Amino acid sequence: MQKLKYTLLISALLCSTWSFAELEPDNQANVDSILDDTPLKSITTLQSLKNLSQQKSYQAPFVQELNNPQKVRTLFVSTQDLPIVDIQLTFNAGSAQDENIAKGMYGLSNMAARLMTEGTEQYTAKQIASTFEGLGAKFSVNAYRDMFTVRLRVLSDPNKLNPAVDMMLHILKHATFNNSGLNLVLNNTKVGQKQIQENPNRLMGIRFYRAIYGTHPYAEPSVGTNASIQKITPELLVQFRNKLLVSQNMNIAITGNLTTEQATNLSHLLLQNLPQGEKAPELPEPLEQADFNIQFIPYQSTQANIMIGHLGITRENPDRIALEVANQMFGGSGFNSILMKELRVKRGYTYGAYSNLTSMQSRGLFSLSYATQQEQMMDSIRIAHQALRDFVQQPIQRKQLEETKEGMLRSFPMSFSSNANINAQLASIGFYHLPADYLSQYQQQLSAITAKQVQAALQKHIRADRLTFVIVANTLDQPALKKMLNENLGNTSSSETKTMLSEKTDTKDKG
Repeated sequence: MQKLKYTLLISALLCSTWSFAELEPDNQANVDSILDDTPLKSITTLQSLKNLSQQKSYQAPFVQELNNPQKVRTLFVSTQDLPIVDIQLTFNAGSAQDENIAKGMYGLSNMAARLMTEGTEQYTAKQIASTFEGLGAKFSVNAYRDMFTVRLRVLSDPNKLNPAVDMMLHILKHATFNNSGLNLVLNNTKVGQKQIQENPNRLMGIRFYRAIYGTHPYAEPSVGTNASIQKITPELLVQFRNKLLVSQNMNIAITGNLTTEQATNLSHLLLQNLPQGEKAPELPEPLEQADFNIQFIPYQSTQANIMIGHLGITRENPDRIALEVANQMFGGSGFNSILMKELRVKRGYTYGAYSNLTSMQSRGLFSLSYATQQEQMMDSIRIAHQALRDFVQQPIQRKQLEETKEGMLRSFPMSFSSNANINAQLASIGFYHLPADYLSQYQQQLSAITAKQVQAALQKHIRADRLTFVIVANTLDQPALKKMLNENLGNTSSSETKTMLSEKTDTKDKG
């Protein structure tokens, strides 16, 4: 009987927000008295936790702006828990800037990132790796659509930190991008390009960006195409580095066991030892489409993959938080989302359906995607389109809004739960010109968001009548889809809607 009582208590405690580790020694007598009583006493005691505050206040890290003569934005958070320093240099040199070097040279930034550690005139790739390993440091270089990032994690001990920083700077200034490394990466990339053709999701994603962005720098994949990567040479990569990987085209993020003075000195060291130059040019505005745009990619399969969306907002848009809440409600919160309930829970059309809101330097994307059986494809599109139309037009459900906000507030501290996470946030804040206290502001603004604000943001930025559809399937009756979409909008004459149709796979998708 005693064993049963222990089991019941442990089960109840595990289901609560407490653990035995949180019980102080003085509470042991209380625990013993509970064990001597009936299991109902345990449940009653645990129910008293209802009196505790339902929302714990998490304080965002204090972010400092560090000054320097070059006026390069540098953000710093001091953390004393671990003897570690995280450094990120974020250059405005993602794939969106590839054609800043040469026309059609897609994939240049990605190739530069992959070859950066392949050697310099002084060190081989093996020696570089051994140096960081011997210092217990982690070093990585990556390229995305907006950013080119250089990350270093190392112990704060000067005997480890200083040589690791020196090696990082040496690589940035002296990487040779030699032909042997280039050929190796090219061969690996060719394999990856072939795999894309066998992956309907990748094909769909590539076509989706091209359909929405057209000639905008975001249109092409960051990794480049088969045609473009063949044109990349060591000379072009050196030109990319000399023009874009310069002090004036970056921001610095530092997190770790340093004082403000030490972090300032470190930032000065970085800036003094990197080439000077100019900021990259601002990206053009992508063109907004005025109607439906239906793209069809024939693919032999019993399953259809579907992506729907349109241009979104920039990172600095004041409606971003309201739209993030709206996106979470519509398709970002798993089984609680409207999209999942309509497509999976009610009808069993798909295993999972999700929406996504990306915001970048230039306008990002609002999109939703899912996979379904070919015979269910048309009806699933009808339901998804109706769900989006109704979500924009109908009043926001206050209960769902409050539940969504609470979930987002509870999960938000995960964004600064480690030094690496904090530093990633700092880098994003610096790159997108957000205020230094953005993390604190975000929580306050999210808490204060109202149904009226969410509704206004939805009706301003989300359009059910200007969607791009990319469908990877065995067959597609495009005239029937066009008619159905217009009927969803209440248009009686579908012929009045000019819809761009593409019946064959764009040869670019083979890139």
